[in-house]
Amino acid sequence: MSDRDGGTGPLLLGVRHHGPGSARAVRAALEAAGPRTVLIEGPPEADALIALAADEDMRPPVALLAHVVDEPGRSAFWPLAEFSPEWVAIRWALEHGVPARFIDLPATHTLAWGREEREDQEQEPSEKGEPGGLPSEPAEAVRIGPLAVLAETAGYDDAERWWEDVIEHRGARDGDAFAPFEVLGEAMGALREAFGTGGHERDLVREAYMRLQVRAAQREFGDDVAVVCGAWHVPALRQRTTVAADRALLKGLPKAKADMTWVPWTHRRLSRMSGYGAGIDSPGWYGHLFGAADRPIERWMTKVARLLRDEDRPVSSAHVIEAVRLADTLAAMRGRPLPGLTETTDAVRAVMCEGSDVPLALVHDRLVVGDVLGEVPAAAPAVPLQRDLDRLQRRLRLKPEAQERELELDLRKENDAGRSRLLHRLRLLGIEWGEPTASRGSTGTFRETWRLRWEPELAVRVAEAGVWGTTVLAAATAKAEADAVGARSLADVTGLAERCLLAELPDALPVVMRILADRAALDADVGHLAQALPALVRSLRYGDVRGTDTEALAEVAAGLAERVFVGLPPACAALDADAAEEMRGHVDAVHGAVGLLGEGEGEGEDSASQGENSASHAGIRGRWHGVLRTLSGRDTVPGVVRGRAVRLLLDDGALGQEEAARLMGLVLSPGTEPADAAAWIEGFVGGGSGGGMLLVHDERLLGLVDAWLTGVPGDAFTDVLPLLRRTFSAYEPGVRRTLGELVRRGPGTRGSATATASGIPGFASDLDTARADAVLPVLRLLLGPDETVDVEGAGDPSTNDSSTHNDAANENGADDNDLVGVGR
Repeated sequence: MSDRDGGTGPLLLGVRHHGPGSARAVRAALEAAGPRTVLIEGPPEADALIALAADEDMRPPVALLAHVVDEPGRSAFWPLAEFSPEWVAIRWALEHGVPARFIDLPATHTLAWGREEREDQEQEPSEKGEPGGLPSEPAEAVRIGPLAVLAETAGYDDAERWWEDVIEHRGARDGDAFAPFEVLGEAMGALREAFGTGGHERDLVREAYMRLQVRAAQREFGDDVAVVCGAWHVPALRQRTTVAADRALLKGLPKAKADMTWVPWTHRRLSRMSGYGAGIDSPGWYGHLFGAADRPIERWMTKVARLLRDEDRPVSSAHVIEAVRLADTLAAMRGRPLPGLTETTDAVRAVMCEGSDVPLALVHDRLVVGDVLGEVPAAAPAVPLQRDLDRLQRRLRLKPEAQERELELDLRKENDAGRSRLLHRLRLLGIEWGEPTASRGSTGTFRETWRLRWEPELAVRVAEAGVWGTTVLAAATAKAEADAVGARSLADVTGLAERCLLAELPDALPVVMRILADRAALDADVGHLAQALPALVRSLRYGDVRGTDTEALAEVAAGLAERVFVGLPPACAALDADAAEEMRGHVDAVHGAVGLLGEGEGEGEDSASQGENSASHAGIRGRWHGVLRTLSGRDTVPGVVRGRAVRLLLDDGALGQEEAARLMGLVLSPGTEPADAAAWIEGFVGGGSGGGMLLVHDERLLGLVDAWLTGVPGDAFTDVLPLLRRTFSAYEPGVRRTLGELVRRGPGTRGSATATASGIPGFASDLDTARADAVLPVLRLLLGPDETVDVEGAGDPSTNDSSTHNDAANENGADDNDLVGVGR
């Protein structure tokens, strides 16, 4: 048996990987030839995994994953889709009880080869150039260069279109099942004579190994051997060489101990050219061509119409009919045997999308590429960590999906809390299945929002993380402890402590806390301490929702806060502009942390304990206010920090408006340098702190700023303008417009009838009761449907029961933290 029926030697079926036409042709050729064994291009270590392809739980796209045992990050994938010729050959062999084997160079050499190349590149980067990647597919069957040459010879300017017309749309439908392979083999032979190996010298070694495997199969089965390989390799497998010559090419190859298994793959990953992709532009389209038994264009247009209807696009049956007709007409005009993806896309754009590329992009993303995620049976080999992860995913009903989706979690529910723990533990292990995002529904600590998307490469991350433990909990604990020891800064350790609380790692937390206490005691940099405090204080809040003991954390946080209070005033002296801006950020962070420090303490305790906690909390806030007063009054402190200190004191009620106006007046006096005054203003009303509304509602402060700005000398105005522009440009458009109106009209006009009639928003000479009453329905919705809550009588103790208020709020998914936040 050979390429031609009736010849001698093995049947060589040269294919293009992931080609539906090649897959159909392979199936027809195997049916016609009936070989006793099928040899397939791929790593021989996967021979033991071939039987799993017949498992009912195995659904392509899938990939063979090989990784170095002692270095899981060194890995390679061989992806297979349902329209891959190799997958079709495997399935045919299993269905007919015919042995199937892989004959490419073993992964043990491939992975070691890649390691040596990387080491050489690291040693000689200037000579070696850019680092090369490992093979991520069985190897390119038909190189882009040869394809382009064949297409150009046939009069095509697009190699993909030529391949579609010659192979994908015709395949084995035109008669002789072996004819496509014979012609393609001859074409590849001519190209190899012209181009040699095409610059891929490693192919010579791979092909030598393939020839040895083919000879071994012939000795066992005679010439009833079928070989499914890349068309580029067919001439090399026909070549007559000696066994000694082939073995000489394989002598001295590096080795690395490798494990192999099946892992799920995705259509989207198949479409990527780099990384672990296969470079298929349209896997969804190829899958449709392979699966459509008849009338592929009509069926495709029906899929498109269904998708667009689901997106509320008005697409009717008439649109489908006209799109099919237009695609057929375009194919006839362009001399193509069947409409290809180009023709169907043009027809969909013109008929169903009315010429718009916006809905067409949706069609390309959902159908042409697709979000299909394969499945692998539980019997497939896996590291213990993967087994535990699979078990947790089933128990928590958290199935991996290729399409990105958002997941809302309520941590008061047991299953949602378990999902949160799993996702946080995986993030600690570097397995980025989920990414936390801002929750739209609530600001309470009991709610989390995650953006989930499973990528095939995460299988490698799981294998890498397997060195830390056999279960997700054990591995995350060991990884957290190691990260704490190797942390570079105090902020890294506090961030790790926060992540340990989120992931609920009780065994790791004591180790992290001990290292945190040691680092905090030795670190004298106030900036480092200020960066570390917020994460530490945020972590204290998780004990309320997750039931975590945070007593040790509270002690460290209080000690850290005291050290910040002592060291901050000296650290703020004699700073340049950039350092001053950075220090302002530290002051804001510490202020927010102090505000949270002690919140929620005392719940469920006796009154004495509550009083002690309240006093402690008040003492911490009082000491912080003293630090802010010190900062606000020192001339050596940069203006942006002094202004921010005054603003924070004003917001907390620790500084009266009269005193704030006096301090602003002193800073904006003629004796102050304009640049320093502008920096003070930025600290006071800038940085997204709501300073615009403060100026809107306090006429004295606005008047001071206005008077100072009009008195700035011309030569200094150019210097302060960028700083002022940055400050005021951060305000909302409505606030800027209102400030402009107030400044234009001058002081003393906001309360007058003239000003009100002229339309200055938000001001009137008297209370507008109608506008105030309009808020009441919204307040009733916020406070709950309980009829006993009387919003209008909120000030009457007899009509406003606080317990009823809290019960109603909890029915609507709020917690005490939410209500406190609203109150502030």
